[in-house]
Amino acid sequence: MNLRNAVEGVQYTIRGIETGDEELNAFLFSLGCYAGEPITVIVHLRSGCIVSIKDARYSIDLPLAQAIKVEDL
Repeated sequence: MNLRNAVEGVQYTIRGIETGDEELNAFLFSLGCYAGEPITVIVHLRSGCIVSIKDARYSIDLPLAQAIKVEDL
């Protein structure tokens, strides 16, 4: 499942990130967005979603939300 399909308010574990862009992957890693890290979708938007990672909130656009694969805890 990806973040676009995740239920709001439910905590998931990041299974992997499939962007195909090493620079983007490095940036996400610096935010704490990497495999094994918990993530929660705060709200879904038309253009993506707002997520919580390590007590910080980030706006994720739709293509990136679809590239972040998650699984239930």
